[in-house]
Amino acid sequence: MFYEQIREWQPRLSDSVWASFGEVDVERALARETLRPQDLAVLLSPAAQSYLEPMAQKAQALTIRNFGRTIGLFTPLYLANYCSNQCVYCSFHAGNEIVRCKLTIEQVIKEGKAISSTGLQHLLLLTGESRTQSGPAYMEECVHALRPMFASLGLEVYPLSTEEYRRLYEAGIDSVTLFQETYDEIIYAEVHPAGPKRNYHYRLEAPERACAAGISAVNIGALLGLSDWRQDAFFSALHADYLQRAYPGVEVALSVPRLRPYSGSFNPTAAPVTDALLVQIILAYRLFLPRAGLTLSTRESPQMRENLLPLGITRMSAGALTSVGGYSETDNVGSAQFEIADERSVP
Repeated sequence: MFYEQIREWQPRLSDSVWASFGEVDVERALARETLRPQDLAVLLSPAAQSYLEPMAQKAQALTIRNFGRTIGLFTPLYLANYCSNQCVYCSFHAGNEIVRCKLTIEQVIKEGKAISSTGLQHLLLLTGESRTQSGPAYMEECVHALRPMFASLGLEVYPLSTEEYRRLYEAGIDSVTLFQETYDEIIYAEVHPAGPKRNYHYRLEAPERACAAGISAVNIGALLGLSDWRQDAFFSALHADYLQRAYPGVEVALSVPRLRPYSGSFNPTAAPVTDALLVQIILAYRLFLPRAGLTLSTRESPQMRENLLPLGITRMSAGALTSVGGYSETDNVGSAQFEIADERSVP
C-alpha cells in the first residue's frame, strides 16, 4: 500500500532538509534521464527556483516526446451538491446554508445536450459527497443517460468500493478523479472534522481500487495551499509513480488545483502557492513523471493557463461551471463549489 511510502518519506521532508539542497543537487537531478524520489525532492526545493528555465526546456521536450502538441479538453458537470462532510475549505460543507439541489435524469440529459452542442466530447461528472442523495445507483443512471452523447465520461465523486467502481466502469465510466486534498494525516484530520471523508486511509486507497476495478485512467492530486505544498506535491507525484508501477495499463494523471475563494471563512495557515511555485510544481511533476498526464482547471486565470500550457499540461477543463444545473439554465441552479478564474466559454 502507498501509505507505507508516506511513512517512510515524511520524516525525511523537514524544512531543514528542503533547505539543505543546493545548486549541485539541482544540476545533478536535471542531468539524470530517469529521476529518483530524491531528485523530485530536489526539484521541489528552494534551490530549484533559480533553475526554472532549464527545467522548463526539459519539461517541454519531454511533453512533446510523449504527448505531442495535443491538449485534451473536458468540461465538468455537477449532478448534485448535497454533502455529508464538514470540510472547512469547501462551499459544499454540510453546515453551509447554500442552495442545494440534485438533477433529475431528465435534467441530466438536458445539461448533457447543452454541453455536447458546444462540441466538447469529454465530460467529468461530479457530486457532493452524499451517498443518500447521490449514491452509486443514481450515478449509474446518469452515466447510462449521458454515454451516447460523449466520447468519454469521467467521475469525480466520493471514494467508492472496488465493486462500485466496477459497476460504474461497466456502465460507461472511463476515468476517475480523486484528490487526497492533503497527504499530511494530521492536517487532514483538522480540515475534515466530521463526515465520511474523515477516513484518510479509505480515500488514500481509492485510486488503487479504481485501477483494480478496470478503470482505464485515474487522476489524483492534492489541494495545493491546504497544507505544506512541498510535501503534498512530493507525495502526489510519488503516489502517481506508485500507481504507474502497480498498474502499468492504467493512464495516470496529476492535477494541480490551488485553493480558491468559496462560501466559508476558513483561512489556511500554510503558505500560499504563488504562480512561480505552481510553475515549479508542474515542472517537477513532468521531469519526474514523463508519461503522466497533467491536468489544469479553470481555477487558474486565462493568462495563467495559457502560460502554463507549454510547460507540460496535457489536459484542461473548458467552458466550466461549478454549480448544479448551470449549462442549460434549469430552474434549480445550486450554489457553486468554488469560484472559477477562467470564465471563458467554448466558441
